[in-house]
Amino acid sequence: MARYYDVHPDNPQPRALRQVVDLIRDGGLVAYPTDSCYALGCQLGNRDGLERIREIRHLDDRHHFTLVCRDFAQLGQLVKVSNAAFRLVKASTPGSYTFILPATREVPRRLLHPRKRTVGVRVPDHTVAQALLAELGEPLLSSTLVLPGEDEPLTRGWEIKERLDHLVDAVLDAGDCGKEPTTVVDLSQPEPEILRRGAGDPSRFE
Repeated sequence: MARYYDVHPDNPQPRALRQVVDLIRDGGLVAYPTDSCYALGCQLGNRDGLERIREIRHLDDRHHFTLVCRDFAQLGQLVKVSNAAFRLVKASTPGSYTFILPATREVPRRLLHPRKRTVGVRVPDHTVAQALLAELGEPLLSSTLVLPGEDEPLTRGWEIKERLDHLVDAVLDAGDCGKEPTTVVDLSQPEPEILRRGAGDPSRFE
């Protein structure tokens, strides 16, 4: 059964965050809130966690996983950012955007798109997600919590606990956090390409 942590959305309890981070470091998979919707997260090097995310969401090997970072500096260690992309990403973080960029050698090969060698990165604008990342001290491997055959992500922590009780190790509930996934922008080519329109305003990339 998944452990359930009900935390304050603006001032999350440090003890609960520490316990969730301990689970992540022990190889656990957690559901946590972001500024767009809930997500599944585990450590970057967690092979089992990666496969569990694939199974829960029925993902193929062409899916772009997202590395959720605390800030722009952490993001810059994981992806190669051209001068043009730098300005766009810097102006849009933190926020409800996922950027597809060429990965650096810091990123495990199994997380990369098999052909493009790219990966998704983002910096959430959400108090609890930021507090979790600060406590962890490293990026989280993440994927939006949308279940197979459903159009909208799960938005309530207690419902995630009920439906994924035996599939995740913990649920970090900070209340509702919206139904729209991030806006996904591919910045790996000279011109930005909007792959998914979501919570972030896409107009600056058009």
